[in-house]
Amino acid sequence: MSESRVSEGRVQAISDWLMAQALAEVRIESVFTGFCERLETATVPLLRGHLAVRALHPLFTSMTTTWLRGGKISVDRFGPGSDGSAQWRQSPLFDMLESRVRTVRHNLEVAGDWSRYPLLVELQETGATDYFVLMTPFGDEVTAHERMDGIMCSWVTDRPGGFSAEHVRVLRRLQFRLAVAIKVAKREQTAANVVAAYLGADAGARVLEGRIHRGDGDFVHVVLWYCDLRGSTELADRLPATRFLALLDSYFECTAGAVVAYGGDVVGFVGDAVLAMFPIGEATGAVGAARKALAAMRDAAEKMAAVNRERSALGEPTLHYGLGLHVGRVLYGNIGIPTRIDFTVIGRAVNEVVRLEALTKDLEEPVVVSSAFAELVPLAWRSCGRHGLRGVSDEIEVYAPPGNPSA
Repeated sequence: MSESRVSEGRVQAISDWLMAQALAEVRIESVFTGFCERLETATVPLLRGHLAVRALHPLFTSMTTTWLRGGKISVDRFGPGSDGSAQWRQSPLFDMLESRVRTVRHNLEVAGDWSRYPLLVELQETGATDYFVLMTPFGDEVTAHERMDGIMCSWVTDRPGGFSAEHVRVLRRLQFRLAVAIKVAKREQTAANVVAAYLGADAGARVLEGRIHRGDGDFVHVVLWYCDLRGSTELADRLPATRFLALLDSYFECTAGAVVAYGGDVVGFVGDAVLAMFPIGEATGAVGAARKALAAMRDAAEKMAAVNRERSALGEPTLHYGLGLHVGRVLYGNIGIPTRIDFTVIGRAVNEVVRLEALTKDLEEPVVVSSAFAELVPLAWRSCGRHGLRGVSDEIEVYAPPGNPSA
């Protein structure tokens, strides 16, 4: 057996491992790093392995995982617009995509046009001798290229003479199996990203666990948050659609963004209103959930104040909203028709928090909380008296926070 010959048994073991990963619940980065480690063990002299894959995610469009000999791993995610960056356009992978070729190889031991790529110059200076790239599309090559759907892997060695023909054979063979495992992991992560973006992290996880039938749900004890933008009808009539949507996004980033930042779940957007909840669990307790809601309330007010300063400086109307906070037992689950289901919360407490928010207009208070909520956190609450809530039989006492948090 020659020095560069790779044991067929080891190659088959890696292939079997990749298929097992495709059947397991794994993440892309763990599959790739595990693959690189096994390649090195199988005597493929890897110095560096790099994986690039597109992502369907609200915050980023692609991700890369880089493995270096010795076990150093880096994972990078790139947001919208990163495709136009100078770093990407100076990458060999960019030229590869532009020319629609599926494999590229550069001998770094001799002078060549590879020197126009800063990455390859840097690799060569650290001792790299060979740079080998393989692209594996997911499905039809033309469609996959249009969708940027597949994987690109670059393999680097510092072996004198570069990768042998045997090493290249092994990399070509195993990258197809790697692509299968990555494709499955990507689809699972995409599903999780999408349901989390549209349903919220907790509801999304429940749906992926199989809670997809009408009537599936649980009674849970939660702190409820409901806020509504003031004057939205007038703003929608007066502003072009694109400007109004941008305005809504700013408002949601202040309010819903604060909820998520402090551990709450956004249940849904009801027009320009935000319905959210802070779960009451064994670790958190009702007091802990209420304190999180209050922290989110303050954070939202501060963020909105900053947005309004910017809007005022531009001569734009400032934004204001009312917020109701409550605590109660709700049914958390699926409602709707068999072919169109919504995962949400329902119950008397939900109706009450919506009515509480409506009181903010009459009371001219930006935030109103129920007595049940106020009892959880000892603050210098200001009583706003007892009020009847539309659709609720009993009057309840309501309070406003100390001071006057601007919303």
